[in-house]
Amino acid sequence: MIIMADDLGYGDISCYGNSTTQTPNLDLLATKGVKFTDFHSNGAVCSPTRAALMTGKYQQRTGVNGVITAKNHREVGLNLSEITIAEELKKYGYNTGMFGKWHLGYPKEYNPTLQGFDKFTGFVSGNIDYHGHIDQEGYLDWWKGTEIDNEDGYSTDLITEYGVKYINKNDPEKTGRPFFLYLAHEAPHYPYQRRIDKIIREVGKARTKRANQDSISSIYKEMVEVMDEGVGKVIQSLKETGQYENTIILFLSDNGGNQFGNNGSLRGYKASAYEGGTRVPAIFSYPDRIKKGRINKQTILTMDVLPTLLDFIGQKPSATDLDGISIKDNLLHQTNLPQRDVFFAFGNKSFIRSGDWKLIRIEEEHSNTIELYNLLNDVQERNDLSSANPNLVNKLTRKLELWKKEVKEGVIMIAE
Repeated sequence: MIIMADDLGYGDISCYGNSTTQTPNLDLLATKGVKFTDFHSNGAVCSPTRAALMTGKYQQRTGVNGVITAKNHREVGLNLSEITIAEELKKYGYNTGMFGKWHLGYPKEYNPTLQGFDKFTGFVSGNIDYHGHIDQEGYLDWWKGTEIDNEDGYSTDLITEYGVKYINKNDPEKTGRPFFLYLAHEAPHYPYQRRIDKIIREVGKARTKRANQDSISSIYKEMVEVMDEGVGKVIQSLKETGQYENTIILFLSDNGGNQFGNNGSLRGYKASAYEGGTRVPAIFSYPDRIKKGRINKQTILTMDVLPTLLDFIGQKPSATDLDGISIKDNLLHQTNLPQRDVFFAFGNKSFIRSGDWKLIRIEEEHSNTIELYNLLNDVQERNDLSSANPNLVNKLTRKLELWKKEVKEGVIMIAE
């Protein structure tokens, strides 16, 4: 089971140091499982990370380098030739369900039910009115399978309710088949709305009524806490059906928080190349096999999820151009992951992580800015060491350029 938050920052939940937001269910999940401190979303915005999660690849290989927006990308989506994590697991007898945010294609032909999920209820855009389920451009966006079918309810609660129903209905003791459940929450992405708030968007109108700036922090807090409450209900349903001990639960965020969120001591926000853009909270629970209460400091990316889950069932990915690696042995035996460079690119920003070193490149119209940080001693990225290490800068810059060329070679870009 994967539970993904939307725009949740590294410091937005209490087990990652937040002293005002109360997230007891996620805290307990971390206490009973593994809490990652160097887990990165593949992208610093929504769609790219979700493409990497679904395929196990750098999102650039899938053509999803940027956000598939409600305004400019309504005819495109994740290519159906890509083999998603749901399609992989279906091959091995899994029932598959997804509830919540897709954001990998608006048209019916790119619907999750055509990309491996037996069941889908949710929305396909970047965000919806939490009560009216209307997207940023004024389109009604609440689907059941491939058809628009709106219903009453706060989106966070609806996602939880569908998840609980799916768990109860797909108890392997009754169906004879294991299940894969993907709960993709909208929270705490804007529009900022409480359970008690009114609809703030209208069908046919591309606008959103803004929340009062002074109220956003309290609304944001409630949105995160309601999501946490839902996580508790999901865990309880697993326990009541006797599945909790033998179920993998991975909780993570699709990118760092924005200026209304909390990225702890990290520099930068969503959409940036600094740690605040990509270093996210992530928790892994598997009580039957994983020792509880561990802190994992390995560098891990969203694209590692697909090969890891397949490895736990003794299978290998079908695609030959995967970039993610399995972290199963690391989780089971605390072994170090193999040394690897990892990369990021979005808009005019890119970076390479090589061991403790991180080189950031920002491309301007007439020049490029290069920054170099040693994250072992400077995770806040305050001390640019590029001028003192010209040879390392040249080496890492070459690697970054070669990677950018290689992952985009022959790829038709859906969103930049």
